[in-house]
Amino acid sequence: MTSELFTPLTLRSGQTLDNRIAKAAMEENMAGDGQLPDEELFGLYRRWAAGGAGLLITGNVMVHAEALTGPGGVVLDAAAPLEPFTAWAEAGKSGGGAIWMQINHPGRQVGSDMPGVVWGPSAVGVDVGKHSSRFGKPVAMTPEQIQATVARYAVTARRAEQAGFDGVEVHAAHGYLLSQFLSPLVNTRTDQWGGSLENRARMLLDVVRAVRAAVSPGFAVAVKLNSADFQRGGFDADDARQVIAMLAPLGVDLVELSGGSYESPAMSGRPADARTQAREAYFLDLAEDLVRTSPLPLMLTGGITHRRTAERALGGGVAIVGMGTALAVTPDLPDRWRQGREAGERLRPVTWSDKVLASAAGMAQVRHQMRRIARGSRPTPRTHPAFALVSEQRKQRRALRRYRAWLSASQGAA
Repeated sequence: MTSELFTPLTLRSGQTLDNRIAKAAMEENMAGDGQLPDEELFGLYRRWAAGGAGLLITGNVMVHAEALTGPGGVVLDAAAPLEPFTAWAEAGKSGGGAIWMQINHPGRQVGSDMPGVVWGPSAVGVDVGKHSSRFGKPVAMTPEQIQATVARYAVTARRAEQAGFDGVEVHAAHGYLLSQFLSPLVNTRTDQWGGSLENRARMLLDVVRAVRAAVSPGFAVAVKLNSADFQRGGFDADDARQVIAMLAPLGVDLVELSGGSYESPAMSGRPADARTQAREAYFLDLAEDLVRTSPLPLMLTGGITHRRTAERALGGGVAIVGMGTALAVTPDLPDRWRQGREAGERLRPVTWSDKVLASAAGMAQVRHQMRRIARGSRPTPRTHPAFALVSEQRKQRRALRRYRAWLSASQGAA
């Protein structure tokens, strides 16, 4: 059975993807010693590489060793050894597809128990009601910190290319630092990085320019952008349309559309906007609207599980469909689609009323499956969310002790 899903796509950089299916980024939080990728991540990506996707995008790799989304985060900065990253790239390309590294800075979305820094465009904390104390209190970045952070993105991108990755994806969604600068709710600055959308987009555009200048012309550069933040008065679809137009002249190959943040976790299928609830492709309506005016190819991610949904997205003008959770449950799903088959089980639904805990439990379920895949075991989709969450919390406590010791030793050696 022929399908546009299995046709190649050539990007602006000249890079050609074998098909239109991507493994979207999921935060693995599986770093080994020294915040480096190790055999667990290599095994996971070899399994995904064998599954038939044309593109694998890693979970977010941190550009700043003192600012991690979680204690198990991978760090690629100027001091990191390249050999583990070379092995990771080789694992991701072992099936013949491409692998891109997602690069990120968490900004204010850092746990209150984490060492290091908690930065944001402004001193506006994460508001998740009774759970707000779980996040650190941010301080507004100085111009010098902003410029140093832009440079860090370029260093990570350049080193990713040196390690053998085929591209990078700059993470400007889900409420992380670049998304925080874009949001009028979080960014209350009155200088050149605040106020108008052009000012709020300045840091993202500077990062993209710096990254593009640091890598070769054939190396892909993508951006992950919220189609909307799903918060009243926040970054919305019209803002996304304008930012995509701003990115177009800067050598960007692709924009991946997602949505939400820790405050409104639409990316987990629990958005504040009822239009996206109770169906599979959470952001399809917004994507189809943005496609009409986008000068760049768009990738759609968020809840896609069935081939018919992926083909509907392509039929609406999306260039690539991205899947995360579906590939944590069925790592060979692209090959199954090629054979006319579908996924088996889906993850056990999380029906808790507390949306913050429900989102955390959902992510823990996904990580539980990823760890099983990495060991060569079969996924167990019926794992209870509470079991997955408690298990994940134990692992993260151990990871936090390792990260604290590593960061302290690194700072002492500097």
